[in-house]
Amino acid sequence: MPVPGPPAARPPAAERRRHDREILALALPAFGALVAEPLFLMADSAIVGHLGTAQLAGLGVASAALTTVVGVFAFLAYATTAAVARRIGAGDRRAAVQQGIDGIWLALLLSAGLVALTLLLAPQAARLLGASATAEPYAVTYLRISALGVPAMLLVLAATGVLRGFQDTRTPLLVAIGGFTANLLLNLGLVYGAGLGVAGSAWGTVIAQNAMAAVYVAVVVRGARREGATLRPDAAGIRASARAGGPLLVRTLSLRAVLLLATAVAAHLGDAEVAAHQITMTVWSFVAFALDAVAIAGQAIIGRYLGAGDLPGTRAATRRMVEWGLGAGVLFGLLMVLGRPLYVPLFSSDPAVRHQLSTALLLAALTQPVGGLVFVLDGVLMGAGDGRYLAWAMLATLLLFVPAALAVPALGLGLAGLWWAMNLFMLSRAAFLVGRVRTGHWMVTGAVRA
Repeated sequence: MPVPGPPAARPPAAERRRHDREILALALPAFGALVAEPLFLMADSAIVGHLGTAQLAGLGVASAALTTVVGVFAFLAYATTAAVARRIGAGDRRAAVQQGIDGIWLALLLSAGLVALTLLLAPQAARLLGASATAEPYAVTYLRISALGVPAMLLVLAATGVLRGFQDTRTPLLVAIGGFTANLLLNLGLVYGAGLGVAGSAWGTVIAQNAMAAVYVAVVVRGARREGATLRPDAAGIRASARAGGPLLVRTLSLRAVLLLATAVAAHLGDAEVAAHQITMTVWSFVAFALDAVAIAGQAIIGRYLGAGDLPGTRAATRRMVEWGLGAGVLFGLLMVLGRPLYVPLFSSDPAVRHQLSTALLLAALTQPVGGLVFVLDGVLMGAGDGRYLAWAMLATLLLFVPAALAVPALGLGLAGLWWAMNLFMLSRAAFLVGRVRTGHWMVTGAVRA
């Protein structure tokens, strides 16, 4: 049953230290695993960049398409983490493994359609994303080969959710390190050694991703045998995983719509503005990875506490993670401002771009404490399985952001106006999340959220 209640009183120092150790043990490895996918793309870009401008442009377009597709299905990890963690908290490890296997089967079923669509629509996707006539063939080549890695990418998402639910973020980190190393070596060998060019880069990444998926399958199969769970697909379990993930899919699509609209508005402001916006978003996104690591810890910890029926523990852990999120947000906000002389020259030497950056970065830094709060509470509510509220809240936030963003070019507010709109977006998210957490209605106990 939903159990409303006031925020937890500040716990004793010993309990705070216990929560700190648990949060760090989950968040630090999670951060390492989170940056693996950007590192894949960075390695590909560094290697392909030496082939020529058209090849690099094609890779950029293809990478944007793949990142969007895979990012939309991040719910496979989030929903699985929460569901598995609840079962662990309830002491039913066999059901926890079974829940994870259902999520993996859902990932494989979804990937079958995605592979077909990618193979069929690769040229149209490349043109839609603005590939030039010279870059389009390379983008299509990379997309079509990479389509063969989509099942592995979605399987990795779902299996990562299983392990996070078991409070294990170390194994995903080790797999990510191994995958990145294999990807780098394979790409060097296939692009230059075998002379396959862009196709070699795509094949190297596909092989590395499938190797990562194979490791995860081995880990899950071993766990299933140990706990006596079946590996066969269960229609009811797969449907339940889809129902749990559906609201999170809506949430993710709404978030993607905000980010795409922001980029589209920046593109209408001018070349210097859109360049400065992309640099600011790059820094903002990297900071988001660090804050999201605490959110992942929240998903696993909160799901476990609610599965065990421990409401005082849920409140205490939530309070401590909020403190972590706010503190990390303040720290990263200061680093974004104070570190500008060190990192801005790495991105651009254009005085016009740097002028735009000076304001955009300050505005982005301003709401990093709010971002820390948002990411943590997002993770807490995901861990509680409160996906329906998260979906409606993100849709409402999108509706608030759209007129604010569209007003920027209409009123001539420039890049500063766009980042004020982005800050409104973050403040709106914070208001919705804080309001929900304070009600306590999200704290539904039990092995399965009714």
